Amino acid sequence: MDKTHVAQGVANQLWTAENAVDAAMVEASKLMTDLMQARQELRLSAVVADPAYAKIAEAISALSTARTAMVDAHNELAEAKLRVGIRTKLIGIWGKDADQALYTPEMKRAV
Repeated sequence: MDKTHVAQGVANQLWTAENAVDAAMVEASKLMTDLMQARQELRLSAVVADPAYAKIAEAISALSTARTAMVDAHNELAEAKLRVGIRTKLIGIWGKDADQALYTPEMKRAV
């Protein structure tokens, strides 16, 4: 199989993984917001859910670390691509609406 096609498959999966981490960060942030709004709506003391806030913040921090690691991996793979002799730039196409904001499997290649 052509190494450019193999690299494209890896690039597609990389973009999918990067977007999954971003989506998880969005969902965890929404959870934090919903929890804060629920506490205020129920007029509960800030003390009531403080341990949960701390755990959610910890999860968001871990996701941020994971996102940085994915970006670092992306940069490493871009360098590896050149070392194996692939000079074609692999680019993705974003979905038309926010719910489809992932790269499609049909990637365009730009030279």
